Amino acid sequence: MAYDISRRFLLAGATGLSVAGATACASGASALTETTEGAFPPEKVAVENPYLLGPPEGIALLSRNENPYGPAPSALKMIEYAGSKGAYYTSQDAVKLLATMIAERHGVAPEQIAITTGSGEALSAIAMIYGPNGPIVAPRLFWDTTALYAVNLGMATIDRVPLKADMSTDLVAIEAKVTPETGLVQLCNPNNPTGLVAPEAELKAAVKRMAAKTTVLVDEAYMELADDPDANTCIPLIKEGHNVIVSRTFSKIYGMAGIRMGYTISSPEVAKKIQATAMSWSPCTSYAAAIGCYNDEKFISFSKGKVREAREMITTTLDTLGLVYLPSQTNFVYFKSGKPANDVQKAFAAQKISVRGQYMDYVDWTRVSTGKIEDVERFCKALPAIVGA
Repeated sequence: MAYDISRRFLLAGATGLSVAGATACASGASALTETTEGAFPPEKVAVENPYLLGPPEGIALLSRNENPYGPAPSALKMIEYAGSKGAYYTSQDAVKLLATMIAERHGVAPEQIAITTGSGEALSAIAMIYGPNGPIVAPRLFWDTTALYAVNLGMATIDRVPLKADMSTDLVAIEAKVTPETGLVQLCNPNNPTGLVAPEAELKAAVKRMAAKTTVLVDEAYMELADDPDANTCIPLIKEGHNVIVSRTFSKIYGMAGIRMGYTISSPEVAKKIQATAMSWSPCTSYAAAIGCYNDEKFISFSKGKVREAREMITTTLDTLGLVYLPSQTNFVYFKSGKPANDVQKAFAAQKISVRGQYMDYVDWTRVSTGKIEDVERFCKALPAIVGA
């Protein structure tokens, strides 16, 4: 299984990333590619620029939706402490403490929290639990790497529903597909790579109806970056007793993509299944970092401010050039350049700027992440010449 290293970077066997070679799938994605690689084919890894952590010197890394301003000082302090205790297995007291902190924030019981090595592990576990029961119904474009984990093990199939003309998730069409024989409904809100947040009332009403027939999973990896996270989250539906799972991660707003910590909120029974299916144990450094920064409102506010600043720089540039883009509430922007996305990617790579290539057959759509402000500025200055504006 080839993971998209935008959300999990495998040190084993990864010798480095050549930005010039970091291309996505070729134009005109085949049905086979869509089935086996999905919307998020892995970035190509080469040996010209070997590195372990972070981008090579001089590379503007705007392809992975990372928060380069993290981890927070509060997390780093706890990582240093945990490192000094690295001879010991993670204490169950630490596990319980983090679960309690998460539960208190969202108004649920600690038994409703499953903590995993990044939300990716929880999502993979969920796909393996529910995939054998029937197809996973999902939008055509969503972060599908974890669902494909079960597909590639022969444990699931994905029934992809086309997006609406405005690139939003077609909740009506998805709901029409759902029956008691559906294994799982998987949504991503805000969605990746579109960056769109589903309309609150429409989403919650549809999720309630679908949850009466099958389990509904809502991946909220980017929810803390949304304009109104409290209004848009589906966590209240869990508290009302609906058959819903919500996943969250420390990889985005907390800047801990390489440290690996995530969690789900569900019923206690489902949380127990997810925890039992998870295949690894998060290290003491991950727990310590998460405990240290989870309630660090100062850092959260700082990170969200930096994302908004960078996103506004990107959208202002796109407006100036007259390019179409989707109204993102995440740390990336999906825009239509009018040129093949893989060609755009290569042109940016020649200037040591890394953006994503083509997703499926969305040939002329490019996704750019909001990295460091100075890197986003480089992107904005280079864009006019690359798109021929």
